[in-house]
Amino acid sequence: MRDFSNTKRIVIKVGTNVLSDGELVDMEFIRSIAGQISSLVHNGKHVILVTSGAIGMGAKKLGMQPKTSSIKRRQAYAAIGQGFLMHEYQEAFDRYGQIVGQVLITNAILNNRKYYVNLKNSVEEMLSMGVVPIVNENDCVSIEEIDLAFGDNDRLSALVASKIDAELLIILTDVDGLYDKNPRKSRNAKKIETVFEINREVEEMADRAGSDVGVGGMKSKIVAIKIASEAGCRVILAHGREKDVIGRILSGEKIGTIFLPKRRLNNRKRWILNSKSRGGIVLDDGAVRAIKQNHSLLSVGITKKIGSFQKGDILELYDLTGNTLAKGITAFSSSQIGSMLSKNRASASKNKEMGVHLSLRRKAVIHTNDLVLI
Repeated sequence: MRDFSNTKRIVIKVGTNVLSDGELVDMEFIRSIAGQISSLVHNGKHVILVTSGAIGMGAKKLGMQPKTSSIKRRQAYAAIGQGFLMHEYQEAFDRYGQIVGQVLITNAILNNRKYYVNLKNSVEEMLSMGVVPIVNENDCVSIEEIDLAFGDNDRLSALVASKIDAELLIILTDVDGLYDKNPRKSRNAKKIETVFEINREVEEMADRAGSDVGVGGMKSKIVAIKIASEAGCRVILAHGREKDVIGRILSGEKIGTIFLPKRRLNNRKRWILNSKSRGGIVLDDGAVRAIKQNHSLLSVGITKKIGSFQKGDILELYDLTGNTLAKGITAFSSSQIGSMLSKNRASASKNKEMGVHLSLRRKAVIHTNDLVLI
């Protein structure tokens, strides 16, 4: 479970709480992280660093407190701080002769298949050249109101790990693993060393053990770990202030909590699963059985369309009781599916109409290769 000797590709996420010394970004800690990552790269590993800290760095340069409810203020902090943060990382990695590259991402980029493929190719090229990509959310433009924000860098790190086929995701935070209760509030809180499956019990633990600070609490980390798990990626959740924590994890030392993957989807299906849906369709019982048996979704099995969408958009598939069953890429627009539904419900009294009707009923709205069960 903790044998990482053959692990080639690693994503390391450094959270705000562990990156900061009080309200300020800790430069000494950045240098420590740079040294540990450089050692991995020099030993032939591919490493991507996902970092927070731009907002805190910008606030520091302005002599202000980073905590604010103003989106515009946070965007301004991020715009100012991102350059300074990268400068600190560049100087830290320069000490070890390690070249780094900046990658700023929004949710919209990862949701668009063309942009995502271009981004993946760019990151792959950097890794092949021995460069460490340093990834951060583009906070200057990412706000939830315009549907660009990830919400926290836990999810961003998991999406990066999933989309570049990482074998290990290390989330460095201010707690040393998953506990059954909040260790800051309960003396008898027990740390969980190994999680074989993220089930309801584990999710309830995350609720009880949640961090009081920031948006990246324990619950968001469990959501992120589930994303990485779908890619067959092992995840280690550990305290970032442990001495030489990255090297010790890679050597197999029992630090933090390890989460083992449940299944491994191919890259295309992972992209479908983790991208935003643009609408939905409701299926009858026959269609539900068919997709569970790895068949394509035919128009005959659709009872209702939800929302307005175009060909090539990602849809959520529901059963008649409203449970989400799957996600997939539609081969038809909402208006075309609406027309199919109307034809399917229309009277088949005329042979011509019946011919069109039967033809439409055989249409594969979502091919099995473009469909993933949830």
